[in-house]
Order: sequence, then structure tokens, then C-alpha cells
Amino acid sequence: MSESSLSSKLFATAKQYIPGGVNSPVRAFRNVGGEPFFAQRAKGCRVWDVDGKDYIDYVGTWGPAILGHAPQAVVNAVQNAAKNGVSFGIPNPLEVDMAKLIVEWVPSIEKVRMCNSGTEATMSCVRLARGFTKRDRIVKFDGCYHGHVDALLVAAGSGALTHGQPDSAGIPASYAALTTVLPYNDVEALENCFATLGDEIAAIIVESYPANAGLILPQPGYLQKLRDITQKHGALLIFDEVMTGFRIGKGGVQEKENITPDLTALGKVIGGGLPVGAFGGRADIMDMLAPDGPVYQAGTLSGNPLAMAAGLAQLREMEKNQGWQRLEELGQTMETAVLETLKKTGRNYQWYRAGSMFCLFFTETPVKNLTDAKTSDLNAFRSFFHYCLNHGVYFAPSQFETGFISLAHTQDDLDRTAEVVQEALEQLG
Repeated sequence: MSESSLSSKLFATAKQYIPGGVNSPVRAFRNVGGEPFFAQRAKGCRVWDVDGKDYIDYVGTWGPAILGHAPQAVVNAVQNAAKNGVSFGIPNPLEVDMAKLIVEWVPSIEKVRMCNSGTEATMSCVRLARGFTKRDRIVKFDGCYHGHVDALLVAAGSGALTHGQPDSAGIPASYAALTTVLPYNDVEALENCFATLGDEIAAIIVESYPANAGLILPQPGYLQKLRDITQKHGALLIFDEVMTGFRIGKGGVQEKENITPDLTALGKVIGGGLPVGAFGGRADIMDMLAPDGPVYQAGTLSGNPLAMAAGLAQLREMEKNQGWQRLEELGQTMETAVLETLKKTGRNYQWYRAGSMFCLFFTETPVKNLTDAKTSDLNAFRSFFHYCLNHGVYFAPSQFETGFISLAHTQDDLDRTAEVVQEALEQLG
């Protein structure tokens, strides 16, 4: 990016006042080099930067923009809600509507509580699981990222992996000691863990489809194995569906895979682009929460009327327009084009997709876990990323992130993307 560009000047100023110049680490472009662009506006599947350049966007606010940016139904809902007040700190009807919709759509959820982020949702699930089981140990998987919760920021993916620091400073060793980290898709490691520690384990927490180290899909039967082994040992199964919830389908991965977790963390899509989170599950577990039970959780802005209005409008639009079927069709169109391009360019890179979520790993090794993902050629990815960006296609600035398609993407957008992807792969040499 030119030093004379407005984005470059803004970044220089931001670094004087904001750590690293960004409010979330992966935005800094450290993994791909160069400087980030600053967004001015977004509409449909496009983002315009402050210098006037537009991009076909496959980041989609990191997942929430399932209809595309600034869909009219969501904008109208936020405007109408704001006329009545932007926040109350008092129960409002919209949070009841949202709770009812979530319970109706997500198979495992009997009761739900709203919060303000995916991090809050996973943190609350862990606390609730410990309070319910009266056990302390949590099991998670290498490469699964569940937000910047102290107990879960252990061998994490996404931003932590991008910066080569999977264990954050500032987390006491005693916290991490209560978290056991296993390789994903490894049944033997799972069985050995429970054979040794089964009576100490409060819960397994897992990204139902790990999407913070690229996109990694479960091997056949693996999610059912998680369900079976937790039930056998009296532990809970927590699905982190912050990314996959309401994007993979109305009922998320758990509906698609026919697995019933005990607790589910949600976020992203249910806020329509506004800050949001939610967690829910079996009524007997959820009833452990204050004010009815001994597990404390609270939030001044939880159930904020603007977020609830935006999320409800987005979800209803998805249902009304058979959005998930259309997203599957768009995903299949992209997949066909990418696989054809890989064949044309003689690349055996690994491609994974689930509905409108996708990842192209720059490795010829099939990716079943984080170790496989880390065989990716990061130099090749950097070159690919910058070529695409310079030609108006914006993918996430990290090999270890998932891409998102929205209902606003058209056939012309996908065709143009396919052209740029082919050119980007050809220029790798």
C-alpha cells in the first residue's frame, strides 16, 4: 500500500494510540506483510476502502454478514429499534423473540441466555459446565479457538496462531493446567485422555467444525465419539457454534450431523453485524444460572435491542428466502471453479468447504488437524493474498482463517473471483 494513501496515513496515526494500530490482532496483516486497508463503507458483497478502491469481500465481518453488508431489512430493523432507545438495561420484547427463535431452531437448546460476544458465550459455557458437574478440568482441541478466555487460550488457532504465540502471556500456569489439549480427529488420544482423567473432566469444548485454523472437517463418526465418551464419563459436551450457528443451517452443525450437545455457544450471525453472543442448552443445566442457581453470569448490554432487532431481521430473511439452500448452491459453484483452477495450474492444494464456509490450504497434505494445517506454504499464501487483494478480491489475511460467502455474492462475483484466483496461483511459478 502506498505511503501516500489515506489508509497508510490512518494506520500510522492508529499505531500512536492503539496497540499495533488495530483493535483485533489479525487485522494488522502481520502474517501476510504490508499494511491493512481501512474500510469506509460496505454494501452487498463489496467493501470500499478510504481511498475509494472496492473489493469483493469473502471475510464478511468474519462471518456475521450472511446476507451481505448493510442488507435493507437489517438496516431498517436497527433504525426502527433505535428510535425507541439504543439500550435499556431492562428486559425488552426483542430478547424474548430472539430466545424463542433460538430454542425453536437449535435442536439441543431448551433455554438460552444472551451475552455480548462469542468469547463471553464460551466463557459462560465453561463456568456453567464446571458448576453443574462440580469438576474442574476442561478438554479442548489444538487449533480450536474459543475466544480470548484465559482457560481456553491454550494451543489456540486464529489470531494466536497467526502471531506464533498459541499461549498468551498474562495467563497463570494454574489456569492452563486445568485445560487438557488434544489433537483434533484423534480418537486414540481422546480415549487415552478419558481413561486417565475421566472423573476430573467437566466438559469437552469443541468448534463443531474447526474454523479458526482454516476450515477442518471432522472425520466420519468423530463428533458422535465426543458425544458418546462424554456421556459415558458424566462430562458435558459443549459445541462452539459461534461461526457455524445459523450459517451451516437453521440448526447449525448439530442439526446437520445429528449430534445433541449439552451446551452450545452462539454469536456472529444472530447479531446481524452488531456485537452479540448467546449460550444455551439443557434446561436443567441452564437453570443453574443466577438468579435461579449458583453460577453467576451477567452483562449490562446483554439482549441489547439493536443487536436483537438486527439479528432477528437477518434470521427471518434467511428463512423467508431459503437462504441456506442458496448458500449451498453458491458454495458448490465456488468449489467447482476452485477445483478446476487447481487442476489447470497443477496445484494439489487442499480445499475444504461446508456450505458457505471454505478454506484453501496451501499444502498437499490432507488436513485433519492443526499439525497438518501448519504444513501450508505461508510464503505462497502471502503472495496469493496480495495478488488477490491488489486485483479487488479480499480473502482473510491469514492462511489460518475461513472464508465466507454471502447471499449478496452473484455469479459475476464468483466468476471474477475465479479469474483472479487462477491468475494468483499461476504467478506463484
